[in-house]
Amino acid sequence: MTYEQNARAQAGRLIESGHARILAVESSCDETAIAIVDDGRVERANAIASQIDTHQLYGGVVPEIASRMHVEALDPLLDEALRQADCTMDQVDAVAVTYGPGLVGALLTGVSWAKAFAYACGKPLIAVNHIEGHVSANYVAHPDLTPPFVCLVASGGHSHIVSVEHYGSYTLLGGTTDDAAGEAFDKVARVLDIPYPGGPLLDRLADEGDEHAYHFPTPHTEGAYDFSFSGLKTAVINQAHHLRQSGQEIVARDWAASFRRCVVDILVDKTLLAARDTGADKVAIAGGVAANSLLRSELIRRGEKAGLGVYVPPKRLCTDNAVMIAAAGYYRLMAGEVAELTLNALPALSMFG
Repeated sequence: MTYEQNARAQAGRLIESGHARILAVESSCDETAIAIVDDGRVERANAIASQIDTHQLYGGVVPEIASRMHVEALDPLLDEALRQADCTMDQVDAVAVTYGPGLVGALLTGVSWAKAFAYACGKPLIAVNHIEGHVSANYVAHPDLTPPFVCLVASGGHSHIVSVEHYGSYTLLGGTTDDAAGEAFDKVARVLDIPYPGGPLLDRLADEGDEHAYHFPTPHTEGAYDFSFSGLKTAVINQAHHLRQSGQEIVARDWAASFRRCVVDILVDKTLLAARDTGADKVAIAGGVAANSLLRSELIRRGEKAGLGVYVPPKRLCTDNAVMIAAAGYYRLMAGEVAELTLNALPALSMFG
């Protein structure tokens, strides 16, 4: 029996039982992660190697360095994940891996490693979209959450409002027409001389500031649920330059707080509008920007005020991790989706259409 035949036979047995222990790999950018999750809901291990200290030297992610560090980190992370889960490789049922979107070299290291692991251990291989992984982090954080619901996915490279109709079934309601929210946070952080990673540090600084000290424009978009942060980012940067050239001092904590409030209001307004218009009774949030303290508190406050169930994952499951990939992988496996060993990295992979 060939590997492919054996993998599909194993997948069939897992589908019939409804149970699967998934080992997942995430390497789409600058975090290397391996996790083990049971049945898409129960976290057994979450091992992560961060590259932040290295990339801080360059003010952002250097793709070639990220790829090489993934290669170095994967085998030790496997050992750590198996130790955390107190299991052996034989007790893993399938292997899930992020194959896009992301940095192509970084993705390739994870995909190549996962294919080798799956082949060597005779396990089914599951291909997972990174954005679907972020949405699926909510299933681990909230075992009671089931589709349908509306989810805001906000990160450094993505800003989407998604209708989650069923496991693995999504409709894009709105998205960014230019910059993503996380990208805007990072670029404005540079204006305030906040080092990489700018977004999380700007969030902490904003906690100390007056969010009404400065006024920034609210961008207009043609689509009711779409976002546009490029013009806002440019307006904020130009206003900062104007103030400095005229000799006026910028109070960094107030500037950060005012900008954060502007972005958060846009994200929450459009997410709740989409939920209202689609008749959804539940909203969730996902992605790196979902770790923003004001965004989390405002979505909970305003969502609950509107009578919605609000689901917010812990901050550790908002940033890149493999737990979310294992959760998404479980539902892909249960749908009968098994990848071939010809699986390749797709840096521009879309979750829609």
